[in-house]
Amino acid sequence: MLTFRKTRLALLGGLAAIATALVSTGAAAAEPAQVENTPDSAQTQQTEQWLTGYWHNFDNGSTVMPLSEIPSEYNLVAIAFADNHPRLDGGITFNLAESELAGYTDAQFREDIAAIQAEGRKVIISVGGELGHVNVTNPTQAQNFADTTYELMQDYGFDGVDIDLEHGINAEHMSNALHDLSGKAGSDLIITMAPQTIDFQSPTAEYYKLAENISDILTIINMQYYNSGSMLGCDGNVYQQGTPDFVAALACIQLEMDLTPDQVGLGLPAVSSAAGGGYMAPSGVVSALDCLQTGNGCGSFSPETPYGQIGGVMTWSINWDATSDYAFARTVSAALR
Repeated sequence: MLTFRKTRLALLGGLAAIATALVSTGAAAAEPAQVENTPDSAQTQQTEQWLTGYWHNFDNGSTVMPLSEIPSEYNLVAIAFADNHPRLDGGITFNLAESELAGYTDAQFREDIAAIQAEGRKVIISVGGELGHVNVTNPTQAQNFADTTYELMQDYGFDGVDIDLEHGINAEHMSNALHDLSGKAGSDLIITMAPQTIDFQSPTAEYYKLAENISDILTIINMQYYNSGSMLGCDGNVYQQGTPDFVAALACIQLEMDLTPDQVGLGLPAVSSAAGGGYMAPSGVVSALDCLQTGNGCGSFSPETPYGQIGGVMTWSINWDATSDYAFARTVSAALR
């Protein structure tokens, strides 16, 4: 592992521009959706590894569903997404889109959160997404973000927050905000991140620095291994999205920085329709997981030393997974411990 670490630090800082160019030149075509042949009675995996799924607070043509219909294989549910606070700059709020959700009410939403948590699962509020713009770039915004996120946790019972800001972040001020939130919420706070692959191609990238800054309170990073194009792995080689090699070689970057294996997760689309590129069948996700954890099932990339159990797997999204009869959840959960 030390060999990979030294190679990565030497290469990634100087080759970030190459990775940026690759994004614009070579996005691999999305593969057709595949439904895994898994038994209908697949057993729920309630374990130390997370199976994270995003739930849509909107109708985008996938599936509209209440939280009560989420399969129990998902032990971490991220509510997508928070809204900008109407008065406090940098703050967030939440508005249930009842008109888009077939009359699903706020009262039912709250009851369903409590029911999920009664089963030992967790529910967090996600900030950002493709269209979300929340700015935390100065001390006032950082304070407002921490205060309003904590207020939402108290109001709805959320267990924490997911940082999915895709239009730029400030590592210093977001770190301060999250440490402030941690001080308010205590050690049970869940903090997740869903950066894009470009965000970890250089140690100078803001998401990379944020991960280092909050490693003491971070629950898990679920990199989005899709909508990416080609990227550099931790060995300095270029990998194409939509393959287990791509996922394993890029996850190695996080596994070789100052994070523990349980803080690293793999984020993939549930079906091909859920992303513009980078889809692979759930069995491929399991192959990447096995490669990183045990060194088995690897392709052209193989870790020098297997990392043991990592943090888990994330998917965009639960609603999209429903369109394939939850093939992603059932296949991947069976491989988690």
